[in-house]
Amino acid sequence: MRARIAEQPLFLLMMGISALAMYLPALHALYLDNEREARAFFYPGTLLLLLTVLIAIARAGRQSKQRSEMWNLAALFAGFTVLPLMLAVPFYEALRTTTFLNAYYEMVSSLTTTGATLFAPERLSPSLHFWRALVGWLGGLLMWVAAAAVMAPLSLGGFEVTASGEPGQTDTGGAWGEVDPQTRILRVASHLTPVYAGLTLALWVMLLMGGDVPLVAISHAMSVMATSGISPVGGVEGASSGLGGEMVMALFMLFALSRVTFSGDTLVGAKVSVLKDSEFRLGLVLALSIPLVLFLRHWSGAYEFDEIDNLTSALSALWGGVFTVLSMLTTTGFASSDWAAAQNWSGLQTPGLILLGVAMIGGGVATTAGGVKLLRVWALYLQGLREMERLVHPSSVGRSGAGSRRLRRQGAYIAWIFFMLFAITVTLFTLIMAWIVEDVQQALVLTIAALSTTGPLVTLASETPITLVDLSMAGKLVMCAGMVLGRLETLAFIALLTSDLWRR
Repeated sequence: MRARIAEQPLFLLMMGISALAMYLPALHALYLDNEREARAFFYPGTLLLLLTVLIAIARAGRQSKQRSEMWNLAALFAGFTVLPLMLAVPFYEALRTTTFLNAYYEMVSSLTTTGATLFAPERLSPSLHFWRALVGWLGGLLMWVAAAAVMAPLSLGGFEVTASGEPGQTDTGGAWGEVDPQTRILRVASHLTPVYAGLTLALWVMLLMGGDVPLVAISHAMSVMATSGISPVGGVEGASSGLGGEMVMALFMLFALSRVTFSGDTLVGAKVSVLKDSEFRLGLVLALSIPLVLFLRHWSGAYEFDEIDNLTSALSALWGGVFTVLSMLTTTGFASSDWAAAQNWSGLQTPGLILLGVAMIGGGVATTAGGVKLLRVWALYLQGLREMERLVHPSSVGRSGAGSRRLRRQGAYIAWIFFMLFAITVTLFTLIMAWIVEDVQQALVLTIAALSTTGPLVTLASETPITLVDLSMAGKLVMCAGMVLGRLETLAFIALLTSDLWRR
């Protein structure tokens, strides 16, 4: 059976998993005595599963062609663009009060772990909320597996900074060097899926113990692990777990700072401990230093108004900054219930630029987080330090090892190229969105929210929350394109378009 499954293309495997996933909200709706919604999920799931099986049977007698890494990258792109068409069918049939384009947008937003929703929480039923969170969770798992099984062999997705291969060129070195691409996907999935599911289950139980109802607890647990920011109550401020729940979620957000936190195989070099990992340390520094700067500003503002004796407000403001910045850095997008207190304590009313910048930095390589990735920032930081040393001592020789030298030279060079491509992409999408929404500030927020896969930014980073449902058809399609591009990254698209895959 395992060999038969390994022979199937990646996109067909994603179709089968999506079909099986539709039975979960069907059972949930049946448990809530909502038979109409149960049928809306059961029938499309059964048809999609039947279609998947028929295609697999039809391919059984065909001689398998030589498979390449680029085919899996193309399947990954199809998974984020074509698969949401199938996932949107039960959502559209269950809701019945929206267009299919809105349902497709919602599924693209969930699968890419963006979480930029069109609907107010009260408009969706519990089963639809569960479906959105489940799709986002599966999208996060897909990125965990694809990063090691698809991106790493092609030196993409951040691996190009430290890998020896050129971006977009197959690098078969390392632990999976001689393994067939399809077999590698199953092997990586078998290693990472229990870890991913176990962490989600642990967080769910902790949130239940904190006082959340089961639906809110499982939705927030899946959203934190997938960094999707999907919530059935509009965010953590609507949950019952309170400060304890936020602390637990912040702890699990640390898994999005570095791959080392959940896997001993870095796929790019020697194994390192979490505390010695550059990405993890840089992420902690950013998550603590930025709120501390905001806190000092808060303190000076409170000092002017003789409010420094209010220790409770000070601690609330500090925690609100730490949780929110960590959430934005991991591109989860949840805002602390104390974030409003953090703003009001010193009169800071427009923190949008800070949140946009933090979300653009993003989390670790091969995690569910989006953004430009901490490893690229670290490579440019090392190169900057070295250049400043050479300004003082032009004839000096770097004292680091071969790995750090590569990170400073080739790694920083490729990271800089990615930054330039990201800046060009942000400019183009901002111009297009500004033409559509006729507001440059809103266009910039929408662009960064899509490209960094941090959907809640549309309500947190703008002076006035942006109503996504009011976007035109063109605006929603551009947002979908931005979310897919932000999830797969520009270098992956360039590698896909310039490969010899299309000449065959």
